[in-house]
Amino acid sequence: MTLNVRPYGILTALAASLLFIGGVHAGAPQVKTQAPGYYRMMLGDVEVTVISDGTFPMDAGKILADITPKQLDAELGRSFLKEPIEMSVNAFLINTGSKLVLIDTGCGSLMGPSVGKLLSNLKASGYRPEQIDEIYITHMHGDHLGGLSADGKPVFPNAVVRAAQQEADFWLSKAHMDAAPKDAKDSYQSAMNMLNPYVSAGKFKPFNGEIELVPGIRAVPSPGHTAGHTLYIVESKGQKLVLWGDLMHVAAVQFADPSVAIHFDTDSAMAVMQRKKVFADAAEHGNWVGGAHLSFPGIGHLRASGTGYSYTPANYSALQ
Repeated sequence: MTLNVRPYGILTALAASLLFIGGVHAGAPQVKTQAPGYYRMMLGDVEVTVISDGTFPMDAGKILADITPKQLDAELGRSFLKEPIEMSVNAFLINTGSKLVLIDTGCGSLMGPSVGKLLSNLKASGYRPEQIDEIYITHMHGDHLGGLSADGKPVFPNAVVRAAQQEADFWLSKAHMDAAPKDAKDSYQSAMNMLNPYVSAGKFKPFNGEIELVPGIRAVPSPGHTAGHTLYIVESKGQKLVLWGDLMHVAAVQFADPSVAIHFDTDSAMAVMQRKKVFADAAEHGNWVGGAHLSFPGIGHLRASGTGYSYTPANYSALQ
């Protein structure tokens, strides 16, 4: 019996050796894509879904002010980053139970192929664009309102769009566009192109000052990055989420030192003051915070750390 078994074992080993030598293997090709970009959590009775619009490369040294190249490299290195950094673009879908509200809409087609994924990720999350009741814009830069319209038509046909009156007065003014430097005119034109379909349909309704837009969601002025930059605060059952818009851009630098400004702030001194105030409030009260350019899903907590702050992202949960 032993003599009958051995030849089969030898042949099997020989065949395996020949396959190895010949380079034959069963490895699958690399997929090289992420899962659909959405993250869901409950805030009291309110459902919050963070929707990724994608990421884009950004040279932090070109946008940050008041920091030397050596300091920047050191700060990025502490977060295991180097230039160019990869910037997330996040939007926030709030389901209050009676209203479905989208805060910011990503880049659309304005900033290249690595972004503009909000619509596909919204659908992957279980929602459809026609279900959106209201859209709140933190400010009218292209990476926040670029997903509003496509080919001159509203992407969210049933939604009312809201933003601060100061933003509308600034970005939707042809006189301001005509007076702007040549390299800035496209930003005005993009804002007009994105909002005009809603303006024409009577579905753009700007607001003034601090105001509750729907029960549980409040707009709070935070000027500096732009004249009408707005925070949106979501509250339910004693829990609070403060959505920052562009209150900060580069977490590896601006958490440790909130005084580092952005070159394209409308009023850098005001933006720094707002950032310091909002960071201090978040750390003191332990509220949830959400940032458009925090690494996806861009939601977590702040804690005071020395002269700056440390950021703790949300602990992943599959339980709702």
